[in-house]
Amino acid sequence: MAILVAGCLHAAQLKPPTVDAFNRYIRELEQRLNHRKSFLWADESPTRAQRVLLGEIVVGPGQAKPISPVPDGLVHDWVGTVFLPGTNLETTLAVIRNYDRHKEIYKPEVIDSKILARTGNEFRVYMRLLKKQVITVVLDTEHDARWVPVDATRWRSASYSTRIAEVSNAGKPEERVLPPGTGQGFLWKIDSYWRLEERDGGTWVECEAVSLTRDIPTGLGWLIQPIIQSLPKTALENTLRETRAAFK
Repeated sequence: MAILVAGCLHAAQLKPPTVDAFNRYIRELEQRLNHRKSFLWADESPTRAQRVLLGEIVVGPGQAKPISPVPDGLVHDWVGTVFLPGTNLETTLAVIRNYDRHKEIYKPEVIDSKILARTGNEFRVYMRLLKKQVITVVLDTEHDARWVPVDATRWRSASYSTRIAEVSNAGKPEERVLPPGTGQGFLWKIDSYWRLEERDGGTWVECEAVSLTRDIPTGLGWLIQPIIQSLPKTALENTLRETRAAFK
């Protein structure tokens, strides 16, 4: 199957109208988050909050539909929540913001990670990511993350990808980093919004991840669509699962 996908999938290129559409989506999303009545998405549904409190990792669409078509691309919007019993907010922050250790906490999805610069609660971070769903894609990425205290028991953050470049033949002598916006197009941009709240004898951890990928090539929907649709949700579920495992 991997050989079939690689043989059928032509290289894609990120275009300015695609970027503009993604940026508009992000602006509208941030306005929605700023005006949301509940701090956590989980609290919008008592049933959902109860499932999280009982130990389930709950992930769902950030909007009515998790995937929105844009010119020559797709925007994926997923949000999820996990509860860390017996863990306080300070400890949770220390682990999640220790980006140098993300290569240990979030492996194998994160191959390498390091803090490039830090000023107070603002971070510039490098990560080498592994995306694997039938085929394997390695990406060199950089992100700007800003954390903000809301009050004594709540923090939130926004993280924006500033550079994503596909790596060809990763880990081999012939390794080559492709120009950003080229390659197979399985991840062109990813912005994420974290919210932490200490209550109920632990800390609630929530993340909304919004990513931009290529669109579905004409005639290849049956082959490519399941891969592109499942990758963002699976990645978020894994992130929350590995975050919880870091505290056990």
